[in-house]
Amino acid sequence: MGRAVAHGMTTESRFADPTAFALLPDDARARVERFRAGAAPKGIRGRLEHTYLERHTKVMVARTVAIDDAVREASSPQLVILGAGLDGRAWRMPELSETTVFEVDHPDTQREKRERVAALTRAARDVRFASVDFTRDNLDDALAAAGHDPILATTWLWEGVVMYLTPADIEATLAIIDHRSAAGSRLIVAYHCPAFMLRLIRPVVRRLGEPLRSSFTTDKMRTLLAQYGFGVVWDVDLPTIGGAMSAEIAQATRRWKHLRIVTADRPARRS
Repeated sequence: MGRAVAHGMTTESRFADPTAFALLPDDARARVERFRAGAAPKGIRGRLEHTYLERHTKVMVARTVAIDDAVREASSPQLVILGAGLDGRAWRMPELSETTVFEVDHPDTQREKRERVAALTRAARDVRFASVDFTRDNLDDALAAAGHDPILATTWLWEGVVMYLTPADIEATLAIIDHRSAAGSRLIVAYHCPAFMLRLIRPVVRRLGEPLRSSFTTDKMRTLLAQYGFGVVWDVDLPTIGGAMSAEIAQATRRWKHLRIVTADRPARRS
């Protein structure tokens, strides 16, 4: 919803997501349309939702632009999006025209998404859906079945997922990433670092059914990724990212120091 609201209405010229609105369910589309039309929110809940969406829209702009830049820079022949959800990169990024995109998510989520993307024009060379129910399926097997080639370099994108996983689950996934990553691969992770703000938002997201289960200091994240063969290239908090954009984005992201994006590369030659 944040990306759909921001498309064509943000002060950040590098952001555009014409796919976001098409990927939303009908009720979310209606809320986006009301917001973009400037409809006055009704009641306390309506005003709170309106304020949250207004702020989160700018946060999504900063996060999306930073990650898009990291994906473009890697220019890998394969892109694996873990917990792809309603990600639209395979349908909106012309830089993926020579890239095979693997979207990993729950079968129910992918079923709905595949219906909606039927109306979109693919920008990537190919899109392959690897359906994984982590209560019974194996990620390694699902990627192999979808045709992921561990001999080719891969960009792995883990956005908006890690903070909801336990450390054990994170390490189990990193072990598979390690096993399937050729030299020159890249890993992009959005994660939470310990912060007072997390104490405030943890009860809210728990009520939404998405309890926060992990956070890492920058040193611990660096050590963790090094354990699985990736060296950190940059690790930046969202206010720093937003501060390099417009004053509007900088203002909206100033309280988001707990959200960081790390980019780590596998050396061209491993010792």
